[in-house]
Amino acid sequence: SRVGRRVGVPWLGHTCGHCLYCLAGSENLCDQPDFTGYTHDGGFATHVIADAQFAFDLDRDADPVSLAPLLCAGLIGWRCLKKAGDGKRLGIYGFGAAAHIVAQIAIWQGREIFAVTRPGDTQAQEFALSLGATWAGGSDELPPTQLDAAIIFAPVGDLVPMALRAVRKGGRVVCGGIHMSDIPAMAYELLWEERELVSVANLTRRDADEFFPIARRAQVHTHTKVYPLEQANQALDDLRQGRLSGAAVLVP
Repeated sequence: SRVGRRVGVPWLGHTCGHCLYCLAGSENLCDQPDFTGYTHDGGFATHVIADAQFAFDLDRDADPVSLAPLLCAGLIGWRCLKKAGDGKRLGIYGFGAAAHIVAQIAIWQGREIFAVTRPGDTQAQEFALSLGATWAGGSDELPPTQLDAAIIFAPVGDLVPMALRAVRKGGRVVCGGIHMSDIPAMAYELLWEERELVSVANLTRRDADEFFPIARRAQVHTHTKVYPLEQANQALDDLRQGRLSGAAVLVP
């Protein structure tokens, strides 16, 4: 480490380095991890002590507000995109912070984005279309064509059978959230024909090594709404109620 580095502190703050998962290169599944702002103080703070081995070098000249969403929403979105595979037609369920970043990368890669929002959420649908989505609609309707894969960012279990219904044979549905409401009972035929349902948990430092150069090359532009730290609860409430597009950023 060196004094004066400009770094970002991600969700994964520390791993044990010796469990089965760490030794296998899956440190995101470590048995004894520390998570920033959850099991380890930080995130909702003016200062934080971080493990230098888990801090990522950032562009010294870039706007810190624009960079902030890349460290969580961006990295999780990137891991979800990798899990989704190389299919051209990608559905994104829940068009918030992670979705608006990963959509820009997917479009840069030459994919088509089909954005699915809450029914009637025209603000989110117009936001998705403004970023280059091929189609945007509510979860009460199917995309106009079968999808190769889908990523679910919204923590709504009811979306799982909907997404499985939307993907083609052999397609994959990726659940990207930490929490999700219960997945309802569904007919086996939704999963049959070699469709896959997988989840993403946390991130690895390798993800960051891949993601940040790609985000620069794809010229990802984060759409943010800034809140002072003392208004953190208001920011969380706005997120829950779907009152903002893009990412909320707290500023000390």
